[in-house]
Amino acid sequence: MEGHQRIKFADPVAVRSKRLFRKQHGFEGTEGLTELQKEIYRFILEEGGATPEKISNLFKLTLQETRNQLAILRHCELLKWRKMGEEMYMVPFDS
Repeated sequence: MEGHQRIKFADPVAVRSKRLFRKQHGFEGTEGLTELQKEIYRFILEEGGATPEKISNLFKLTLQETRNQLAILRHCELLKWRKMGEEMYMVPFDS
């Protein structure tokens, strides 16, 4: 069931749509996000980056649920991927 609820991470149309939606509604930063999305974003800001596995464990989410939340934050241009050592981390978009 979870496989059908996958949000594409690298989706330029979704990024553009989310950017336009947020601009139309005057949302900046974490405005318009769910509480879970805000908590994940704050955690990544405080840590400077985190792996999806670490976020899954900390927030007690499945890996797919975590990836979906991270994809939404990426579409909002709040987070991006960065390779650190051998692992991929989600980091603040402006870092």
